[in-house]
Amino acid sequence: MRQVRGSLPVYLQLTETLVRDIAAGRLVDGEKLKPERDMAVDMGTSIGTLRKALAELQNRGLLERIQGSGNYIRAASDPKSLYAMFRLERIAGGGLPTAEVLEVQRCEKPEEIAALGPSSVGHRIRRLRRLSGEVAAVEEIWLDGRFADVITREDLSESLYLFYRTRLGLFIEKAEDQIDLSIVPSWKPEAFAPAAGAPICHIFRKSWTAEGELAEVSRTWYDHRVARYVSRIR
Repeated sequence: MRQVRGSLPVYLQLTETLVRDIAAGRLVDGEKLKPERDMAVDMGTSIGTLRKALAELQNRGLLERIQGSGNYIRAASDPKSLYAMFRLERIAGGGLPTAEVLEVQRCEKPEEIAALGPSSVGHRIRRLRRLSGEVAAVEEIWLDGRFADVITREDLSESLYLFYRTRLGLFIEKAEDQIDLSIVPSWKPEAFAPAAGAPICHIFRKSWTAEGELAEVSRTWYDHRVARYVSRIR
């Protein structure tokens, strides 16, 4: 199976930033965007790259471009995003999620999740998550071992679910989140400010395929001073 590597193209990063701002209500239906030259400066990109991002937004039905007038937001009840299942946002709303892979290891599942999925082994993926560059969370994902023999750090893209679809033919269709308090794990990197062992907000997620098979479980510990958990009901 083919692999996708590295981060999203810059124009898609810009698109996803705008999509999440629409979802968060930071950009509202009918709002006129700044002139493209000003937007490009604000977003630290070139006019050409910005126009690619706006064209992608238009293709998703989230932007109307009126000749001689400008670009207008067309908000949707369910804006399509690569990060649709990533529920953390900046306190002010929105924010582009990025992921730094800390470790990928195939190993025996720990006792607490051993019964989740048919394989006794899983791929343990540990990542540091940022929102628009600010460190927000650490996460540990367990993908059931039956889906791949080997996964390396270099294989993974910014969107894990995009990697699942393009590399593994795995489509996550449903997830359940349980939110509680936990403690910061001992393996957390120095960049994550909360101290190991300190109380912290925690998300435990189980994810299923379209066929109803449990494929993945994950734990996310997030800094409430930086991020909040958001689930919108439309």
